[in-house]
Amino acid sequence: MKNIPEQGARKRIVIVGAGFAGVKLALSLSAKQFQVVLLDKNNYHQFQPLFYQVATSGLEPSSISFPIRKILQNKKNVHFRVAELREVKSEEKAIETNIGSLHYDELVLALGATTNFFGNPNLERYAVPMKSVSEALYLRNCILDNYENALNTADSSEQEALMNIVITGGGPTGVELAGALAEMRKFVLPKDYPELDFTKMTISLLEGSPRLLNGMSEFAGKQSLKYLQKLGVEVRLNCLVEDYDSQTVSLKGGETLNSKTLLWAAGIKANSVIGFPDISIGPAGRILVNEFSQTNFNENIYIVGDQALMITEQNPKGDPQVAQVAIQQAQNVAKNLNNKRLQKPLKSFKYFDKGSMATVGRNLAVCDLSVGSLKGIIAWLMWLFVHLMAILGTKNKVFVFLNWTWSYLTYDQSLRLMIKPREK
Repeated sequence: MKNIPEQGARKRIVIVGAGFAGVKLALSLSAKQFQVVLLDKNNYHQFQPLFYQVATSGLEPSSISFPIRKILQNKKNVHFRVAELREVKSEEKAIETNIGSLHYDELVLALGATTNFFGNPNLERYAVPMKSVSEALYLRNCILDNYENALNTADSSEQEALMNIVITGGGPTGVELAGALAEMRKFVLPKDYPELDFTKMTISLLEGSPRLLNGMSEFAGKQSLKYLQKLGVEVRLNCLVEDYDSQTVSLKGGETLNSKTLLWAAGIKANSVIGFPDISIGPAGRILVNEFSQTNFNENIYIVGDQALMITEQNPKGDPQVAQVAIQQAQNVAKNLNNKRLQKPLKSFKYFDKGSMATVGRNLAVCDLSVGSLKGIIAWLMWLFVHLMAILGTKNKVFVFLNWTWSYLTYDQSLRLMIKPREK
């Protein structure tokens, strides 16, 4: 790889992935005696918890994206390159990327996860995932384009399919998407499209298990169900999608739903890595690591974030794939890399759960804390504050706060733009 400075006496730490874990690790190591090389396929960090607000016209993409080079300004020991990982050659302590090869002393992979369609090619082709800013924008385009097309058809069945929305997956993403779309149906879309009858529009949330928000408390799951039903969302539990052909959603048991928009939030799998042995791969493609986040085949390779699977007696399924786990793992790896340099004992990782939260709509949210669970406007205000503080950049925080304030006061979302790439 060209133009990477000589490392000199410093050990070279290569980090692949600039999500929550990768950025936190790079910043934590920037003042240490290392040369840090950070690689990512994008030149920006994405704030994933708010993708759904981009998709539902609540926020502009730039408000939840932050240039990586700006994050790393004045970090002389950190070098960033836009690159995609192709292969890890652990025996040679090198990686291959689309811009060349690079030697490392320690390698940290923080590649995150992607959408899991469970091997169904039709779902992969026609369903709309939401794991990146570009996918959130695509989803926004699809929703708005469908309503424009609904104005121009006299076929009632076709119009119904264009207006109806089906969401699979009752986790935070699915619940928050369903709530945001329900509020759009109530407050925004009837004003934009007065010729359409939105009483005929259905928003269906399908969840394969007996309750919503499986990663949170039973209280949170039951309360979010009440909130969604209050907003007019049709929630179906113990409901599995078997197929989709871009118009008809086929459910297990033979029932079908008529919709041209199937939003897929039903599962994730870790991004794969070429060069790792099969013994290192666990369920859903996650990579098995020890208590120090090292792979089970090479102590110089660390995995953090959604890719990592750390199995313990207390936690046989590993830690949840959420931002706080990724950040805490990165902090622990940073300490261990420094301890390793100083020949000190490594510190085992233990996740400290600060709580979980999900918002359903205006003044409607649920929050699980160590002292108990909250609901309603207090939980909603906590959700707003926590997410606002987690966004990188003062300017982005201000823009997000102004957008939220405007939407709250006016019952409107002003970013209903169909931004499409130029067709050649």
